[in-house]
Amino acid sequence: MRSTFRFFQIISTAALVVATACSREPRRTPSIGTEIAPVDPGGPGGLVAPDRWAFPGRHVVATYGADGMVSTTDRVASEMGVEELRRGGNAVDAAVAIHFALAVVNPEAGNIGGGGFMVVRMADGRTAALDFREKAPLAATRDMYLDQRGALTDRAVVGHLAAAVPGSVAGMWEAHKRFGSHPWAELVQPAVNLAEGIVVHERLAQSLQMFDQQLQRYPATSAAFLQDGRAPRVGDRLVQRDLAETLRRIALDGRDSFYRGRTAALVEAEMRRGRGIVTRDDLGRYSAVWRDPIVFRYRHHTVITMPPPSSGGATMAQILNILEGYDLRVLGYLSRDHVHLWTEAVKRAFADRNAYLADPDFISQPTERMISSAYAVERRAEIRADRATPSDQVRPGMGPAPAGERSRRESQHTTHYSVVDRQGNAVAVTTTLNSLYGNLVTVAGAGFLLNNEMDDFAARPGSPNQFGLVQGEANAIEPEKRMLSSMTPTILLDPSGRVKLVTGTPGGPTIITTITQIVSNIVDFNMDIVNATAAPRLHHQHLPDVLQYERDGMRSDVEAAVRAMGHDVEARPGYQGDTQSIFVLPDGTLIGVADPRGGGTASSVQQTRQIVR
Repeated sequence: MRSTFRFFQIISTAALVVATACSREPRRTPSIGTEIAPVDPGGPGGLVAPDRWAFPGRHVVATYGADGMVSTTDRVASEMGVEELRRGGNAVDAAVAIHFALAVVNPEAGNIGGGGFMVVRMADGRTAALDFREKAPLAATRDMYLDQRGALTDRAVVGHLAAAVPGSVAGMWEAHKRFGSHPWAELVQPAVNLAEGIVVHERLAQSLQMFDQQLQRYPATSAAFLQDGRAPRVGDRLVQRDLAETLRRIALDGRDSFYRGRTAALVEAEMRRGRGIVTRDDLGRYSAVWRDPIVFRYRHHTVITMPPPSSGGATMAQILNILEGYDLRVLGYLSRDHVHLWTEAVKRAFADRNAYLADPDFISQPTERMISSAYAVERRAEIRADRATPSDQVRPGMGPAPAGERSRRESQHTTHYSVVDRQGNAVAVTTTLNSLYGNLVTVAGAGFLLNNEMDDFAARPGSPNQFGLVQGEANAIEPEKRMLSSMTPTILLDPSGRVKLVTGTPGGPTIITTITQIVSNIVDFNMDIVNATAAPRLHHQHLPDVLQYERDGMRSDVEAAVRAMGHDVEARPGYQGDTQSIFVLPDGTLIGVADPRGGGTASSVQQTRQIVR
């Protein structure tokens, strides 16, 4: 074992050097009326974007390769995953190695103190969805984040009380137990080596510098990430000894070391210091859960994605099922009518999402109806071709909703990674601490940050949270309940049933709209993965009733025409999403694309070429 660990130490050092440098036919499109000139994607793979658009496809890096591909938000983590594939590990093995590596090199979102979702499609056709979402502690109460006047406080965002029971370690353990092929310890050890000392690269340095004031709030956090009270600079060495010891225990003793052993004791002690409520009993009771994935057809393709407590799969399915009744390519990409119909479909899907979806272990879910073609026909019939429907007139469509249809907003600070191996196994994982650096609390003696996922519950149904989503009573706080999420790891199969796309993104509720658009760009507009990634993105979430587009991502004539239809339209500050995608060509060639909006790296076992389009 020591020689194996030494082998991984060499690998880790090398990586650090690198780091520094559908089954039914579409319905006929109804008559829309006078139209301004549409934007045609211009043939296979093409994209014609507005003149000042920041990400023309020719500026997006695509990695072409064979025998396996990884795309993550961090170059070091991508190299760790690729090295595991080179050693003969499968896509799940690589996913486990990546997850623990991200906990070291991407502490703002990579984690062992958070949770997430995994979607798997094995080469033999087996599919699975793993829920390792965090859970409310046993001591959690419905009104725990309200003051004496019933107003929301920030205790669900910052500090010990914001923490839910972490699921990441249990999730990786469960995934490995079912699908892994290499020894567990060998998959975790590279992260141990990274924690023992990494050379700070630009992305990590920028993140720590941006948050250095917040990271000083708690002594253990300052000690873990700052040097003499300041963020390390590019080229500095960052040693995370406590985290290395925690990871070493996980490597040697598995999930029990985290949920029942010394780490659990350290978490409980930290909670007592800060008046948090997560206990060793909470940790010992936690388990990750295998669920049936949501699978639906869209224009002869098959989409495999996450079920509740992720809201992403059901919401995306409803949006695309509604849109399948229109010939979007004839309407024109980002034309007035494309934008209008897309927005109206999204409003209705989010109205249902916000009212009904929650933890299926607590609330019966209407998922089967929500993703059905028949229900899409009902919702599509409500859409006027010539006029926007105000959101206050778009009601949940599947019967009475639990009282209170508003929720707290989700954080947009998540991370996603995608893996395909040489056998054709595919894995999509989205994981998070919620906000950047979670609740800002590092577990003293254990070296890892805790999440602030309690903020994703509807702490007071009827009030928006830090990001403005409007959800329902179904997502109210209850002990051991999993909070609703928008994370949407997704795998797309072509009409013959072969993996075509593996993708996902951070972004809170924009995750759903981003991944829906990636799928539509490829299926409806015949874009290749480079242009599907580069294309401007839209977002609506029912409430507030605002259609957002990325800066310079909508032509002025289209914006004016959409406004004339009754839509409230605004340019969002910054950009939307950070997709990590792998596209599989019919001949098996793999194309990895890390979203230029956020960076990251796609790496291949055998890289044939890397081009900037």
